[in-house]
Amino acid sequence: MVYGEKPQPRPIDTTTPSVARMYAYLLGGSQHYESDRLACAELLRIAPSTQQLARSNREFLRRVVRVLARDKGIRQFLDHGSGLPTLDNVHEVAQRVSVDAKVAYVDTDPMVLAHAHTQLHENANVVVIDQDMRNTEQIRAVTNDFFDWTEPIAALFVSVLHCLPDTDDERDPGALIQRVAAELPEGSYMVICQLVSDDAVVRSDVTRLMAQATHNNWGRVRERHEVRRYFDGMTIIEPPGLVDVIDWQPDNQPPPVHLRPTDWVEWGGVARVGT
Repeated sequence: MVYGEKPQPRPIDTTTPSVARMYAYLLGGSQHYESDRLACAELLRIAPSTQQLARSNREFLRRVVRVLARDKGIRQFLDHGSGLPTLDNVHEVAQRVSVDAKVAYVDTDPMVLAHAHTQLHENANVVVIDQDMRNTEQIRAVTNDFFDWTEPIAALFVSVLHCLPDTDDERDPGALIQRVAAELPEGSYMVICQLVSDDAVVRSDVTRLMAQATHNNWGRVRERHEVRRYFDGMTIIEPPGLVDVIDWQPDNQPPPVHLRPTDWVEWGGVARVGT
């Protein structure tokens, strides 16, 4: 079920690239348009490892949900900026561990919402919330009766914070993370990763491209130390700490250093919220 959807559904703009559709294209999905493919082609020109990063990021999402459900006993997941459905979505991974696991997806992309109508309406333990991820009060209001807010929740911000610009108010990515963390029950977990680069040219070129392509529906590529600050006040899970996501509890031996991307990486980890 989709909550908060507007009475007049937003039309799908096929001429402006969508981050959700671009991601789907990079993962080999079918839900994309020419504008998305052209933007991806330019993105791959600037940062050739982009498709590899998208796939490794998706593998990280599957692993982290499985680990939190299986090893930490988490039965509630709040997925911010969920994107288009693909293989092994959060609810599918979590519900393989426990059929009663609940997942709330948050997104505003009209194609994401359309797919939610057709694919998730029969799963009572899944909701899709039509809200900007920064609208935390509205998200909390919708999930008050869906989640048990006395029990731990895993808040997921997987490859989405680079879509948010820096601001001087509560809509800043760092402020958003701290606000969500403050709301989570004791024993909850925060999962964050985003695109980072040590190369200033890659950071500026990708940020400029995506801002132009998406009509400024974008933030920026950041650096590791900026992502680390998002975890202030939380206990980062060690091992492995904050890492390139291919190194976060991998199922198989990660590639050696000389075979890894040098332009940019998905970087982050998992932290426990509270004492």
